[in-house]
Amino acid sequence: MLYQAYQFQDDLIAPLRDLARRLQIFSATAFWEPVGSMGRHFTAALEMISRFEITHERPDFAITSAMIGNRMAPVTVETVLDMPFGTLLRFAAETDAPRPRVLVVAPLSGHFATLLRGTVQTLLRDHDVYITDWANARDVPLSAGRFGMDDYVDYIIRFLEEIGPGAHILAVCQPCVQALAAVAVMSEERHPATPRTMTLMAGPIDPRESPTKVNELAVSKSLAWFENSLIAAVPWRYRGAGRRVYPGFLQLVAFMSMNMERHQDAHRKLYDHLAKGETAEAGKIKNFYDEYFAVLDLTEEFYIETIERVFQKAELATGDLTHHGRKVDPGQIRNTALLTVEGGRDDICALGQTSAAHDLCRGLRPHLKRHHLQANVGHYGVFNGRRWEGEIYPVVRNMILAME
Repeated sequence: MLYQAYQFQDDLIAPLRDLARRLQIFSATAFWEPVGSMGRHFTAALEMISRFEITHERPDFAITSAMIGNRMAPVTVETVLDMPFGTLLRFAAETDAPRPRVLVVAPLSGHFATLLRGTVQTLLRDHDVYITDWANARDVPLSAGRFGMDDYVDYIIRFLEEIGPGAHILAVCQPCVQALAAVAVMSEERHPATPRTMTLMAGPIDPRESPTKVNELAVSKSLAWFENSLIAAVPWRYRGAGRRVYPGFLQLVAFMSMNMERHQDAHRKLYDHLAKGETAEAGKIKNFYDEYFAVLDLTEEFYIETIERVFQKAELATGDLTHHGRKVDPGQIRNTALLTVEGGRDDICALGQTSAAHDLCRGLRPHLKRHHLQANVGHYGVFNGRRWEGEIYPVVRNMILAME
């Protein structure tokens, strides 16, 4: 009844949000416009009420152009391959010059792939960029079947096949494990679409290294606890009715609880900016939370298998990870250059967890391995923001360029 209870509460609040939006429209007309300090506070309160909402649909990437060389080039988003649990998207930039093809593997951890909008925008300067656009499990009918960790690896391999030989792969956060597994499987099979480089950014290759609160929670409870406390059936109004999922709204609550004071402070600042008419400052905060409050559901099997196989058993690090019953051996990777990136202040995936990939990829010669530690950035700063653009991205670009 967990999901139904959430939906019932949201349905109760919806009329209040709608009323606040209508009053905002009315207050902006010539008939009546609040003036003075009291009026500005009134309209600010209306907007805060209207924003009290979690959305469950992917926002638009809103990437329409990119700086390529010394000019802004138009960019269009193309659907390359559409599958039930994920779509392969391409950001096609208008340029005649051949560019390295990069598959960005987005996390499937409660937020949509648009969380990597800044990552994609930066990569577009020098690359032909593709991304895994994961579906909201509540919108996938039961007839589509299950989607677990092995299926996730299958999707990565299938997407790389569609892109073709000579591509590169960049995984952010949670899918670093599946990306490494996919490259290992493809390398062992001598698959022609095995990527030339593999960049793993802030991912739990070995979560036993410097455990964070996220790691500690995963190992402190039994699988039965996760199944009984966090898994719910999708309500009947949605296409995925009856599918058992880990709801995105629960993941959002978990993320926010880690830094609740920061989120409360951000919303106090938002209210103040709105009341003072500081639209530019308010817009920055609103844009962030529009993205942050857009959540997707994960299938039960993927979530539970991730808890068990990635965090509780650390199967990749211990050499016990399998793909459809076959042992995954990163030592089979011999020609795919490896770059790992970690943030010095990452409180989700701490130091050592991602760089553990270097020991696992024992078949790689030293000149095909590189690690980059970015001081003074947290988890989000590894793949977005000023230091990603100015300091981390050049390292990624140079690794890819060296293997072209």
